[in-house]
Amino acid sequence: MDFTNFELPYKADERFQKKIAYFSMEYAIHQPLKIYSGGLGFLSGSHLRSAYELRQHLVGIGILWKQGYYDQERNNDQSLRVAWVEKSYNFLEDTGIRFQIIIHDNPVWIKAYYLDPEVFKTAPLFLLSTDLPENDYLSRTTCHRLYDDNAATKIAQFMLLGIGGATLLDKLSFNPDLYHLNEAHAVSAAFYLYRKYGTVEDVRKKMVFTTHTPEEAGNEKHDMKLCEEMSYFNGIPVETIREITGNTDHKFNHSLAALRLSHLANGVSQLHGEVSRQMWSKYDNICEIKAITNAQNWRYWADKPLYRAMLDRDDHWL
Repeated sequence: MDFTNFELPYKADERFQKKIAYFSMEYAIHQPLKIYSGGLGFLSGSHLRSAYELRQHLVGIGILWKQGYYDQERNNDQSLRVAWVEKSYNFLEDTGIRFQIIIHDNPVWIKAYYLDPEVFKTAPLFLLSTDLPENDYLSRTTCHRLYDDNAATKIAQFMLLGIGGATLLDKLSFNPDLYHLNEAHAVSAAFYLYRKYGTVEDVRKKMVFTTHTPEEAGNEKHDMKLCEEMSYFNGIPVETIREITGNTDHKFNHSLAALRLSHLANGVSQLHGEVSRQMWSKYDNICEIKAITNAQNWRYWADKPLYRAMLDRDDHWL
C-alpha cells in the first residue's frame, strides 16, 4: 500500500463525507493488541469498529505502547505483582514513514505502523513509536508504558500523540476536515495546526473534543515552565500560548485548552454533559458542550443469546 497519499481501503458511505482523524491515547480493539488500560480505550476501540461497519471516513491515531499498561503476575505467596512485558505485534504493517518532532529541544525520530481494517474489522489505525535505534534512551522509552507517572515523560507522550499524529496526517496527505480528540491528551495537535494555519479561528474550525472527567481536579495539568522546556508548544512563544488558550495560571490545563481551541465538545452521557457545562461555566471563551451517550460496539461486545432471551422474556434462560 502507498501511504504517501493515503485513502481508505474501502469506499466511504456517502452519508459520511467529512474526513475525520480520531486521536486517543489507548484503543481496546482486541486482546492481541494490548495498548489499552480501561474505559477510554474501550470507547476508542468501539468507535473504530463502528466507524468500519458504518463506512465512515475516519482514521485513528494512537501510540504503539511497547509494554502496554502493565500485566499482573503472582509471587510465590500468591500476592500480586506488576510486570512490564514487551509486546510483539506481527500483524501491524510498517508504513515506511519516519519523521522527526522536537521534544525537549531535541529532534526525536518517530515511526508509523498501520493496523489494516481487515485484521480486526476496524477503521484504519496508525500507531506511532519512538522506540528506534536512532533515538537516545529516554526518547525510546516515551512509548514504552501507557500513562507513565513521570511528568516529563507524560508530556512527551502527549506530544507524540498530538504533534506527532498531526504531522503524520500531513505525511499521509490525508487532510482531515475534523481532528477529534478523545480526551485532551492530544491537544498539542492544536499548536501544530496553529503553526500551519496561523489563526485560532482556523484551528477551532478543525477541532472537536470529547471530555470524560466530571471532576475538575481530575483533568490533566502540568507546570507551564516544564511544558515550555519540553517544547510542548511546538515552537510557539509562551506569551502567544497564554493569549490563544486564555491560560494565565502557572499550570497548563489541557482540557481547558481543548475547550477553548475546539468549536464543539461533548460529554459522554446526558448527566455528564450537564455536569461538564456546570463545571466549566466559570471559564470564558469555551466551546459548546453537548452530550453524546457513551456506548460500545454491539456486534462485537453483545452476548447474543442473552439479548435473545431478554427480547423473548425468557426468564428461565436468564
